Amino acid sequence: MNDRSLHRVWRVGADVDTDALAPGHAMKHGIETIAKHCLEAVRPEFASQVKPGDVLVAGPNFGIGSSREQAAAVLVQLGVAAVIAPSYSGLYFRNAFNLGLLLLTCPEAEQLQEGEGIVLDVDAPSVRTADGRQLACEPVPGFLMDMVRAGGLLAQLRKRFAAAGAKEQA
Repeated sequence: MNDRSLHRVWRVGADVDTDALAPGHAMKHGIETIAKHCLEAVRPEFASQVKPGDVLVAGPNFGIGSSREQAAAVLVQLGVAAVIAPSYSGLYFRNAFNLGLLLLTCPEAEQLQEGEGIVLDVDAPSVRTADGRQLACEPVPGFLMDMVRAGGLLAQLRKRFAAAGAKEQA
């Protein structure tokens, strides 16, 4: 996740709940359809205009509400590279990493501006703005970064089992 590419910032406020991310009225559909409704109550243009590699920057308490994992899955489906916020709901935090979505906990996240280009450095961990500002983030444990790099917990487990099976056949 340490790359030199610029990621465009999308801003939302504090207390964004899971119903804003994956609205209840869309939950009877598959993730592709649910993603089309992501943040429609907060940022109606988000789902149709977000590009793969963009980042979502939020205020405190991102992902509060229900335990629906679709609230993290929609951001993965839309190609969001990371969510950056001062704090997250515990359930959302775990669901996001299980699905391969990087969350960076950054106390100064709200300094990032809409449309700004940023560089993510997970090793530092920090966010660097195009104008050279550096915002420190909390370290992401290695086992969670391994999940993100693998594309989520299930993908990670599939790779482990495939590797174990290959060793047995050798």
